[in-house]
Amino acid sequence: MFTGLITDIGTLVSVKRSKIFNARISCNYNYAETSEGASICHDGVCLTIFNKRKEKKGFSYEVEVSDETISKSNIIQSNKPWEIGKKVNLEKSLKIGDELGGHIVTGHVDGIAKLIKSEKIDESHKLTFECSEKLIKLIAIKGSVALNGTSLTVNDVDENLFTVNIIPHTQKITTWKDSKTGDQFNLEIDLLARYISRLQENRN
Repeated sequence: MFTGLITDIGTLVSVKRSKIFNARISCNYNYAETSEGASICHDGVCLTIFNKRKEKKGFSYEVEVSDETISKSNIIQSNKPWEIGKKVNLEKSLKIGDELGGHIVTGHVDGIAKLIKSEKIDESHKLTFECSEKLIKLIAIKGSVALNGTSLTVNDVDENLFTVNIIPHTQKITTWKDSKTGDQFNLEIDLLARYISRLQENRN
């Protein structure tokens, strides 16, 4: 379980595509405080880490990605797939007693949202995203979404479009500072919306 508050930026140092997608990622987290088998959210995707290796700064580790996750995310199916040198937003999983500052994020991506417009308003940026009809039905004004692992509040919803605002602090500490129109982002719908949708399906 996560909050959508990014705590580090990781860098892909190797990528292997054989029977299963494998990548090694370097980060600045404390080696001793991060256990083998821990869950870390990578651009909104919850992955289990293994094969830790100390580096000059921080450490690196490996992850494996299932076909199901690849089919729902931007790891391969995007204009910026996971390749050596790519930067990804990271968040370690919640511990008992941690502050829930964003919203409840599971790290289970529902699909992809495409950034189609960016407007600077004062010091913030208003971003407009496009997503599938199936997913837009689950997005509500003033509700929450996670985009590349970042907890954001929805400003407006119109047909298959929705908007969010990115403040300067979020841009500074995440990969959002490198985002451009046309980029595709991992989208996770608010957990409550998922269950409400499922209940309605069962009633029908």
